Amino acid sequence: MACNANMMHMLGVCRTARLTSSIALPLGADKIGRGFYTSLSSRVKFTRKICASLAQAKPSASGMASTQKKVLVPIGFGTEEMEAVILIDVLRRAGSDVTVASVETDLQIEASRRVKLVADRPISACTEEMFDLIVLPGGMPGSSRLRDSEILENITKRQAADGRLYGAICAAPAVALETWGLLKGLRATCHPSFIDKLSSSLTVGSRVQKDGIVTTSRGPGTAIEFALSFIEQLYGKEKAEEVAKPMVMCTRDGSEVVKHEYNPVEWSFAKTPVVLVPIANGSEEMEAVIIIDVLRRANIHVVVASVEETLEIVASRKVKIVADKLIEEAATSAYDLIVLPGGMPGAERLSNTQSLTKLLREQAESKKAYGAICASPAVVLEAHGLLKEKKATAHPAFSQKLADQSAADTRVVIDGNLITSRGPGTAMEFALAIVEKIFGQEKAISIAEAMVFPYP
Repeated sequence: MACNANMMHMLGVCRTARLTSSIALPLGADKIGRGFYTSLSSRVKFTRKICASLAQAKPSASGMASTQKKVLVPIGFGTEEMEAVILIDVLRRAGSDVTVASVETDLQIEASRRVKLVADRPISACTEEMFDLIVLPGGMPGSSRLRDSEILENITKRQAADGRLYGAICAAPAVALETWGLLKGLRATCHPSFIDKLSSSLTVGSRVQKDGIVTTSRGPGTAIEFALSFIEQLYGKEKAEEVAKPMVMCTRDGSEVVKHEYNPVEWSFAKTPVVLVPIANGSEEMEAVIIIDVLRRANIHVVVASVEETLEIVASRKVKIVADKLIEEAATSAYDLIVLPGGMPGAERLSNTQSLTKLLREQAESKKAYGAICASPAVVLEAHGLLKEKKATAHPAFSQKLADQSAADTRVVIDGNLITSRGPGTAMEFALAIVEKIFGQEKAISIAEAMVFPYP
């Protein structure tokens, strides 16, 4: 904070860029008594102290802004939606200013499992910006679309030349970073199906590999670890742990019960299962996208329905997702399974949607499968009497709202035709448990292996 200019002028103080001062005595001041000079000198020292105190008490706006790290996450047609959304969501949880940039002519892209995402801006609008981190999601042909973007290539090469952090996951380390010459002499990893495309003899099989300013990772099943590694690099280990805790990540000692099933019944369908995943403004984007992505990998027909007035919703960490239908249209069809993502206020908006709660009641009454994760078991299912005489779990912040809390610490709970889970960190297990109930364990393990995720 600068001192008042008039005050400084009256005191005869000339400021320099370092906020140091000198006495500018008027003509004839040498004839003024020593007492006046001492008084003036004391006043200048006093004023300096006041200015210094004010500066310390209230940092400049630019100084405050510098603590927020700027991150670029580019996306294109065929980008792996889980990887992109997890990176965006987790980094924004840490307070990062994340820009989602499309390398396509449109801001809306269709990702590898047909989830429609909307970028914040085109990549061409990012050329003059300075980023603390640039990180590429994988997926095919998404990684190729990123590789072929000359603008993105130039931005990332400048990032590397300037010694700032960059990274990639899944296919992108091999398809983009390797092609751009940004992995030379560096330890790196990527998805197992692309590992032979890395030319470096330092190629490793780590889930997350850091070498200097570059970090690489293997696939959707390592994406949360990958994102948390960047938080540690940008903000420190304590911040990474702070972000990880509310996501309900696996404990290192493996003491948690991963999955428990009560009152087992067979989930069987005569044809391709049809699953409804409703979303709302404030839905947890990681949970929604992981569920949609994993179920579509199993060739399940997933309908994404918006409970808002528009197809496009803005999720809890400001990721823009475009649904397939509005809920009113979706509600005219029958579903083999209805699965609710969590997030707030998304869960409340689902709970307040009459057409959806009507569908859920009919689903439960007809003994058809339904489920929810995070806040939704408590905020939606419990609130509408859909957990009566059922074991269930929910996010730790909402589990006290469950009438029966005996299974609340289990990561995935199945009770007959009901399945519930705890949060973003359990979403992959939740989605794979659904695949296992429908198609069996072998199918679930096969999908998990392709995602580089340990299951069960």
